[in-house]
Amino acid sequence: MSSISYNLGFRYLKSKKGGIFSFTTLLAIIGLTIGVSSLIVVTSVMNGFQKELENRILGVIPHTIINTNNPISKYSEVISEITLNDNVVSASPYIDIKGLISSNYDNQPINLIGIEPEIEENLSILPDYMIVGSIDNLNQSNSIIIGSSLAAKISAYVGDDITITTSDIKTTLIGSYPLSIKLKIVGIYELKTEIDQYLTLTSHATAQKLKRLDSDETLSIRLKTTNLFDADKIGKEIIKNLGNGYYFTSWKDSHGTLFEAIKFEKLLISLMLFLIVGVASILVLSTIVMTVKSKEREIAILRTIGANSNQLVLIFFTQGVLISIIGISFGVIAGYLFTININNLINFIEYFLNRSLLEAYFINYFPYFIDNSQIFIICIFSFLLSLLASYIPSLRATKLDPLKILRHE
Repeated sequence: MSSISYNLGFRYLKSKKGGIFSFTTLLAIIGLTIGVSSLIVVTSVMNGFQKELENRILGVIPHTIINTNNPISKYSEVISEITLNDNVVSASPYIDIKGLISSNYDNQPINLIGIEPEIEENLSILPDYMIVGSIDNLNQSNSIIIGSSLAAKISAYVGDDITITTSDIKTTLIGSYPLSIKLKIVGIYELKTEIDQYLTLTSHATAQKLKRLDSDETLSIRLKTTNLFDADKIGKEIIKNLGNGYYFTSWKDSHGTLFEAIKFEKLLISLMLFLIVGVASILVLSTIVMTVKSKEREIAILRTIGANSNQLVLIFFTQGVLISIIGISFGVIAGYLFTININNLINFIEYFLNRSLLEAYFINYFPYFIDNSQIFIICIFSFLLSLLASYIPSLRATKLDPLKILRHE
């Protein structure tokens, strides 16, 4: 009798006119397909944007910075000790100076970072985003590299001289005034993030001169860790080994709230999109309810020839399971295809509208990252919700009285 239940459940998918699916079945399948595919596309694109932000921002700012209240003497020895930690990829001296950049046209507040150009590739992605010049140009004396947004604001370009004024005070016979230095622009980078507006780079030697440090002194030490999300843990291990007087800060102190906001936003959007799956499950429920209503005569006949409640439930539950499997499978296929072709679709829409849809964003394409574990969770949740929607109306078939139904036949 169970095989009959499966066969009837499969048959009830079809239209009375011989079509592959009945109209209500088709609506339920389309609803599940749209719901699942939407979730896959949106979560994949948001994953892509999150990873792009991580690469563009966390690929530039230090994972961890080791500081002291005073300049760090013989910093090369301290770096050698730090790099003994297996979780440290690379380390270098680091001087962060708050200042004001001035050109002939405008002034802007900046962060001037003193780095060692020869090892910057091991610590940052900035060398890969130079649009004019090279990081190695910082080996020239009194040189600076600025972001494209900052260059546009102060109307400066490579080869121009600009003035950096710091909060440090220089005292001479004629009085005290803020310390300043004239630097030559030798390169421009472009990350297309807010970093372009304030981050500037100079050589560590030039920064030492600005802060009036000795050649073996630095203000802090910058680290790149094997896992940026363990930056705090790694920082604690390092300062414990270095001893008293050292403390650390990490990227979480400066940009942690940004990425927490992204995660929260992704969660909220995913929850809202799950409502689409919920609506699709209601369509499955409606389909089963309508099937039970239209098949009351068949149900009564099955009851009179000995079918029990479990067998009746299995008929309509099978129908719901088949709808769920078909709809979710189509949704996964559609989601994958739409995600990997999303940039082609955007290009087509931009061509049709004759305008860029992403001109206001930091990248000019839709990044995506397909997380198979997320898709598995989406499918399981959708399937369980559909099963629940299939089971509840299937129970109604067991409550029908065959005598009352057949009496009217």
